[in-house]
Amino acid sequence: MMGYGIIEVHDSSDIHLKEMNVLKLSGKKNNHERLQLIHEKIVGLIEQHRPHEFAIEAPFFGKNVQSMLKLGRAQGVAIAAAMSAHLSVTEYSPKKVKQSITGNGNADKDQVWKMLQRILSIDQKPKHYDATDALAVAICHHFQSKGIITITRNGIKKKAFRKQSSWEEFVRQNPARIR
Repeated sequence: MMGYGIIEVHDSSDIHLKEMNVLKLSGKKNNHERLQLIHEKIVGLIEQHRPHEFAIEAPFFGKNVQSMLKLGRAQGVAIAAAMSAHLSVTEYSPKKVKQSITGNGNADKDQVWKMLQRILSIDQKPKHYDATDALAVAICHHFQSKGIITITRNGIKKKAFRKQSSWEEFVRQNPARIR
């Protein structure tokens, strides 16, 4: 199963869910056919939604080498599809995604989903956590790329700003702070 989530952002803080779902891959198809389906799905989503960026969860290390190889191939196909559409690709570790969404890198899937519901003001129930995981990657990417991490815990919003890579960048992004 491959989850995907697509968001639309207005004014850097107004985030809307465009689509969240999974691609179910039949175990009856061989590995190459499944990879082709992943490629076709990613290409179709890119054509339909015209995203500006692409984010994906980085592979995590597991005990089963064969599963890791299959996951790596699937991720490679998805990344190649995005790159062929000239999208920038960013990878996030599962821990980084959870930290960005909940403030806790060890949060469980249900905690992540509850925070996504609050961030996006949605109440639909997920059919599969693969879809909510993908949505969390999209939101994490938005938070990380904009330099603002918003953590909502007990109704309190905290904003942390990423360290700027240079003074020139800081000045460009904060003209009102210059005297």
